Amino acid sequence: MTLTLDCNGRPLVLGRPCVMGVLNITPDSFSDGGTYLSADAALVRAKRMWEEGADIIDIGAESTRPGAPAVTQEEELRRLLPVLEAVAAEVPLPISIDTSKAAVMRAAWSLGAGLMNDVTALRADPLSLETIAGLGVPVCLMHMRGTPQNMQENTHYRDVVAEVKDFLSERVAQCVAAGIPRHHLLVDPGFGFAKDLEANRTLLRHLDDLASLELPLLVGLSRKRMIGELSGVESASERVAGSVAAALWAVSRGASIVRVHDVAETVQALGVWRGLA
Repeated sequence: MTLTLDCNGRPLVLGRPCVMGVLNITPDSFSDGGTYLSADAALVRAKRMWEEGADIIDIGAESTRPGAPAVTQEEELRRLLPVLEAVAAEVPLPISIDTSKAAVMRAAWSLGAGLMNDVTALRADPLSLETIAGLGVPVCLMHMRGTPQNMQENTHYRDVVAEVKDFLSERVAQCVAAGIPRHHLLVDPGFGFAKDLEANRTLLRHLDDLASLELPLLVGLSRKRMIGELSGVESASERVAGSVAAALWAVSRGASIVRVHDVAETVQALGVWRGLA
């Protein structure tokens, strides 16, 4: 069954695995921090991802890498709004915003953003639930323990698959109770967020267990530490092949969206994968 999300007037059709292109406008993201700080540079990158076949663009103005310092609301808005305005005006794709602040969500929606991608699953800001319900915007809920500052101190699980599934199920219930339609929800198991290599591997091997949630599954593995640990590649920017392999594994086990830095390579690989299926 094909699901179409209304992303602020721009449809995202989930009838096949979709590619979400990453656009970090931060000075400190783990892979491409500092590369797209200006609105001009960010717009060039967004246009390139559109040309390469991205289905949606995810803009983040606060790094959530392990140990990343928190950013104030004012600073996040200062980074985000000029870029979002430029991208929304010239790139016709749905736009996702990687944020956990309700005020940023509202401001971004007013400029055309159509999906909110919250690594805290709408827990960090007490106004987030009512904000999402009021805007009527789709949202992705991610599993994470703690915060980016301390999450890697919280990597022990008795059963990582069951615990992640239970957390996401509980957050979905909280969202529905707050007035957010269930069909506006996506879920993300949060690879690399409060998870060591073994937890990531176990979760990825059993990704299809999350299908019981009956919600679109977003997976972000691109260039992450686990790719380096499995491949032996130290530099994040050189983990392209490993990231594509992980994306193919994810979609073969039910991922609806893969969040990637390397759009062209992932789109090409998915085209071959679909052609051989």
